[in-house]
Amino acid sequence: MKTLLTAAAMALGTASVAQAADEVKLQLKWVTQAQFAGYYVALDQGFYEAENLDVTILPGGPDIAPTQVIAGGGADVTVEWMPAALAAREKGLPLVNIAQPYKSSGMMLTCWKDTGIAAPEDLANRTLGVWFFGNEFPFMSWMSQMGISTEGKGDKGVEVLKQGFNVDPLLQRQADCISTMTYNEYWQVIDAGVAPDELITFKYEDQGVATLEDGLYVLEDNLSDPAFVDKMQRFVRASMKGWKWAEENPDDAAEIVLDNDASGAQTEEHQKRMMSEVAKLTAGSNGALSEEDYQRTVKTLLDGGSSPVITKEPAGAWTHVITDAALN
Repeated sequence: MKTLLTAAAMALGTASVAQAADEVKLQLKWVTQAQFAGYYVALDQGFYEAENLDVTILPGGPDIAPTQVIAGGGADVTVEWMPAALAAREKGLPLVNIAQPYKSSGMMLTCWKDTGIAAPEDLANRTLGVWFFGNEFPFMSWMSQMGISTEGKGDKGVEVLKQGFNVDPLLQRQADCISTMTYNEYWQVIDAGVAPDELITFKYEDQGVATLEDGLYVLEDNLSDPAFVDKMQRFVRASMKGWKWAEENPDDAAEIVLDNDASGAQTEEHQKRMMSEVAKLTAGSNGALSEEDYQRTVKTLLDGGSSPVITKEPAGAWTHVITDAALN
């Protein structure tokens, strides 16, 4: 009987250890789609489980502000664009970039070719659709560098149309150009029946004003907790395995995303196309933030014309502590 009880106790002990995975809540910047495939892959392929992590992925959406979620304790780590993160930091929310899975920016301006736009200088005296809520700053910096005012049309000015998260202003000819992502809205224009040769695109990356997108951010105070740091090191290591798997298996990664889309709004064709484009943006990154890319982002934000997103050089806005341990 004693032997049986001991065996039962050991079994219960083993079970409790097996169940003691560390919980991590990840808040996404937008809805479930291939833009975040690496995290869904890491969950599906057991990469998080192998690191003894119990990860919950929280989709975003038009009514969800990732910075507010993490500030309120609703997430341990969030996916955010650096302009929004640095703006929040300057306003008192101490976000810190701990990893940067995206190496390149997917933002671009998509224009009707028949308007006569062939080069950036042709944008003057046009109506341009621009995303706001922090996404406008690369555009403002670009216009400022070219000496083009954003106060209204003219030889040295443009009319800025505040664009929603759709492509209607272009399709309805309300704007000559609109903001698009290489992996999403551009293809919405194509799916609406527009031929690629009817369009001309200008990638922010090519114009030298791209800012870093889809980094991983945590609250600075949490980095003083060794247990949290250890948990984030394991999380980043598993997440980057997920991203590299997604790059190598884009169609399978898209299917995993679709399996996790509770809304049922995503289509197989769009997600597979999105994943193939997203893979181009994560390629070249092992997860560690490039200081050169960071400095370019900061310069772009500081040069954003009369209303820069940040007013001074940030301090303590990023760390290699997590990626140094996770990736080496």
